[in-house]
Amino acid sequence: MELYAPIVLFTFNRLEETKRTVEALKKNYLANKTELIIFSDAACKRSDIGKVEAVRDYLKTIKGFKSVLVNESLHNKGLAKSIIEGVSEVFTNSDKVIVLEDDLITSPNFLDFMNQALDHYQDSKKVFSISGYTMNLPSLEGYPKDFFLGYRASSWGWGTWKENWEKVDWKVSDYSDFRLNPLQQLKFMKGGSDLPRMLRRQMNNEIDSWAIRWCYDQFKRKMYTVFPSSSKVISIGFGENATHTKDTVRFDTFLDKSNQRSFSFDDTIEIDKILVSEFRKKFSYKNRLFETFFK
Repeated sequence: MELYAPIVLFTFNRLEETKRTVEALKKNYLANKTELIIFSDAACKRSDIGKVEAVRDYLKTIKGFKSVLVNESLHNKGLAKSIIEGVSEVFTNSDKVIVLEDDLITSPNFLDFMNQALDHYQDSKKVFSISGYTMNLPSLEGYPKDFFLGYRASSWGWGTWKENWEKVDWKVSDYSDFRLNPLQQLKFMKGGSDLPRMLRRQMNNEIDSWAIRWCYDQFKRKMYTVFPSSSKVISIGFGENATHTKDTVRFDTFLDKSNQRSFSFDDTIEIDKILVSEFRKKFSYKNRLFETFFK
């Protein structure tokens, strides 16, 4: 009997987005063969209490998966701590996971792609994570492969293995050396010019991000992320009610509408220089500045 990676879903106070996320997941071909493990964070302020309770009431009604387990936090942890602790907990009983947040719509073949990629690269020493999300890059139109490789992990529908997760230094113990090394900072920018600044803000307690620490660990270990050539995820989490993201169009993409269920991957690790260049441009200072002033 084939074992599929459990889905780990993180929720907070957005009922409608959570419903849409779960309903899309239920339409996945492998949903009824997959365990769904949900972590519900507690309210951080009085005005959130009713919203969190409404989400938790809904979570108790979810069906359509192999099993559903809901973990309700007694205290507000925030997204970073919730994900680090939640994924670590799931890894006590699993060797691989697929992680989603409560504002991500998946295509019906999302779980197929993720599981097949996780199985194919499980013994690779060069693949750090699998992403279900792909940006709308010009060269992906008519791209002949089912996937491509990138230097930067994505936090929008992703998967990885226990071995990679447990090696992460969440304290970023070598940051003082990195901060004084311009060459290393320049190399880190292969995944986007925003990365060193995000890491600096994290270390200065200006933001609370698990993802930038995840990306930094990938960079240090010189590993890659596998992306689908056609996105299996879109985000509905932008706007004024979003905790960590506001209005943006840089990350708009097209959800895979095909019925493809079997995907091919290569054993050789090879970077497509054109795609990684287009990927990096999405995070360029010019694009970020333009969006800030003209959104």
